[in-house]
Amino acid sequence: MNTTEISDAMSQAVEYLRDHPSEAKYTDSAATALLEGSLRVTVTGPDGAKLTTDMPKSIGGRGESPSPGWFLRAAEASCLASLIGMEAARAGVVLERVEVVVDSESDDYGILGIDDSVPAGPLRSKARVRIEAGTRTDLAALVARADLHCPVTDALRRAVPWATELSDSAR
Repeated sequence: MNTTEISDAMSQAVEYLRDHPSEAKYTDSAATALLEGSLRVTVTGPDGAKLTTDMPKSIGGRGESPSPGWFLRAAEASCLASLIGMEAARAGVVLERVEVVVDSESDDYGILGIDDSVPAGPLRSKARVRIEAGTRTDLAALVARADLHCPVTDALRRAVPWATELSDSAR
């Protein structure tokens, strides 16, 4: 899609939701993870989408696929890049290149359960954004707006309520 197509699609979505506000809130598509052996996991989603995760050899995995933590960073980076594209389209800014690099710092004492006071997840995360744009604009404001509306980074900042339920065996 080019900038105009993205902007038009967003405008149509906004108009539709203003006319049908009850349809704005919905249940997201489920992701189903199946531990296949060792620490390899296959995750399936809507329309047959699949991805595979694995843990590093150093903690018992085979290291044959990215870890779930890497997919979290990939979700942060790709979501922010997408929202930058959407915000640029809304503002009429032509983007020549957008690169978002997300890294984080973690402490293995948390994930390995060595010290329960240490978080199992990242201690901090950071995105570095590089943009080449064909038009002059306030790119900092555009990136700030994209970051504000990025669902993945919002979920991490806001600490979305989480619940784990144990279901009866499928046997």
